[in-house]
Amino acid sequence: MDGKIITVIGGSGFVGRHLVRKLLAHGALVRVAVRDPEAAKFLMTMGDVGQVTLFASDIKKETTIEEPISGSYGVINLVGILSEWGDQNFDNIHSGGAATVAKVATDAGVKRFVHMSALGASSKSPSVYAKTKTSGELQVKERFLNPTIIRPSVIFGPEDGFFNLYAGMARFSFAMPIFGCPLFPQVSLFKRGKIYKLDFFGNGGTKFQPVYVGDVADAIISAIASDRAKGKTYELGGPEILSSLDIMKLILKNIGRKRLLIPIPFWYLSLAGWFLQKLPNPLLTLDQVRQLKVDNVVSDKAQGLKNLGIDPTPVEAILPNYLKRYRKSGYKFQSSNGT
Repeated sequence: MDGKIITVIGGSGFVGRHLVRKLLAHGALVRVAVRDPEAAKFLMTMGDVGQVTLFASDIKKETTIEEPISGSYGVINLVGILSEWGDQNFDNIHSGGAATVAKVATDAGVKRFVHMSALGASSKSPSVYAKTKTSGELQVKERFLNPTIIRPSVIFGPEDGFFNLYAGMARFSFAMPIFGCPLFPQVSLFKRGKIYKLDFFGNGGTKFQPVYVGDVADAIISAIASDRAKGKTYELGGPEILSSLDIMKLILKNIGRKRLLIPIPFWYLSLAGWFLQKLPNPLLTLDQVRQLKVDNVVSDKAQGLKNLGIDPTPVEAILPNYLKRYRKSGYKFQSSNGT
């Protein structure tokens, strides 16, 4: 990687800033193509003078990404959105944008191309997000010879929008939601010495396989550097599969707070998503509810982190370090290993 020019499309986001830092540590010359270079200037402090170059780009417009890609050894496309607003819609970004980047990379003679998709991408999914992620993969494969596709589960780490969101919510809310619970509680008769027992959570709701952002960045770098990764798709997940219930309990344990856990069935989520999606940057959309109906875990026969030489990082090895700012005053956290 030393001295090679690597272009990162969408490099100022959560994954991008970790990836850029690691690329610089490997000696790469990094070009970062973003919509707002002014907001991305913090990336320039991560490397030596001249090691990071910023470009104003829009993947919907081919002419704006030609310059940052020209002369590059490898291109990494990280651009994606979680909700739609105006012309920033799933089809334009995930499918059309990916096609444009792949075409420009081919025309420029780029040697390596890594495209970040998402775990759960499927043409059969009821979610438009998941369908367009699949379409983007196909567009890339049609326009670039042997690209590498990366499909991560929920990504965690400092500044993430998942664990931080719910930890922040727990500071002020008396209750925490458990997504995807049964419509009606399950009744068990004469169990454990009780006449009946009500189970409101079932299997704990939607399941996730959270993957550490540092592992995702290492996986992308491994894919860029290795011929073995050309033309392959990797599903990235951590070592644990956690239900929605597991995740909320883990967050509360890390921040030392007790909250009422509320089972939320999908019908209620759908209703909430329908209303909330009409706001800019909504917390929930109807399309995201459709995604939540499918467990976000690595499939049995998929290639993953270990195929790229990476040992997955457990959630509890990282989570306490960045959730400590949400802890109750005076709470002394003790991890499962006693530290």
